Amino acid sequence: MRILVLTKRQYMGKDLLDDRFGRFRELPLELARLGHQVHGLCLSYRPRNEAQVIDCTASRDGQVEWQSVNLMRGFLPGLPGYFRQARQLISEFQPDIIWACSDAYHAILGSRLAREFHCGLVIDLYDNFEAFSATKLPGVLSMFRGAVKKANGVTFFSQRLADHVMQTYPVTNPHAVILSGVRKDLFYPRDTSTCRRDLTLPAAAKIIGVAGALDSSRSIDTLFAAFATLAEENPELHLALAGARSPKQKMPSGPRIHDFQSLPHERVPIFLNALDLAVICYRRSAQGEYSFPQKAYEIIACGVPMVAAAVGSMHELLKDYPDCFFEPEDSMSLASAIRLQLEKKTAARIDAPSWADSAAHLSRFFEKISGTQFSQTQRSKIGSAS
Repeated sequence: MRILVLTKRQYMGKDLLDDRFGRFRELPLELARLGHQVHGLCLSYRPRNEAQVIDCTASRDGQVEWQSVNLMRGFLPGLPGYFRQARQLISEFQPDIIWACSDAYHAILGSRLAREFHCGLVIDLYDNFEAFSATKLPGVLSMFRGAVKKANGVTFFSQRLADHVMQTYPVTNPHAVILSGVRKDLFYPRDTSTCRRDLTLPAAAKIIGVAGALDSSRSIDTLFAAFATLAEENPELHLALAGARSPKQKMPSGPRIHDFQSLPHERVPIFLNALDLAVICYRRSAQGEYSFPQKAYEIIACGVPMVAAAVGSMHELLKDYPDCFFEPEDSMSLASAIRLQLEKKTAARIDAPSWADSAAHLSRFFEKISGTQFSQTQRSKIGSAS
């Protein structure tokens, strides 16, 4: 099957091509490993090199050809250039499916291109896009909802978001929940002492930490307040931080606070395995209620104990681990949960999906949408990936 992926280039504080990161890098690459022909066109909201990039696995058993286009060219909008590039790529590649991902704009762009070229269209909702600032512009929300309703299929990154969209739009077209996975070659249990030496963290300390977006949208100040309370009680407690943050975000400092800024993705599992306890902060908001923190699966895959705000999909994921919850935006509740988990050290025994698992599910959904029949060899590859 020929699959064209349309996505923005920067998301979750990373760059798809520079950092080789995330859902819209890993799933297309795994689809290519299954035998599909996959091309990608990514729109960069920041100035970046617009050259073609070939992304491939370490074993080179699958590759995706990416083309990046900048939104702005100097002080002028670059959308005409984007459409020029997209139309040329579609004319030459002739995709069976356009998978439009990453935000409301790409759902709208994908819908327009699919109608023009009579391609199958699947829109991916990896978050509650209606909570994004992009949909606040006049007309965007109605065009986005219209694109979702008219698509041949819709993919969601969580069942909670799927239920919300199916009920409120409503949507009657085929849909599938495609979980975001983890790289099992990176995220697995490692020796804590070795990881601490690697990061120059104190060997004997009790270390809690967070890896991910560090800003008010995730209520990161709740963690800072909880740590301040606990640090007075326990002189051995340290706080480790890693992730992108807003320039306006006030960050704590001190001899027991270790700020690693934005770590390369390959270093994140070392960071997580150096912790006694990982923390996932979220607000009870339109975004938080339907989001699924990717870090949760990465923490689980590393076998590290965690506490998480009792919001959104965490209710379903950690339903068997009530001691892992704290009340969102409540620093005293978080402090209590941290005390308990530092004592009990309960690691959630949940099977975190790999990207290959999720790609096999996505492949079957695309096949259903397009009606394309695979060879027996391709089917066996998909079956083995499941």
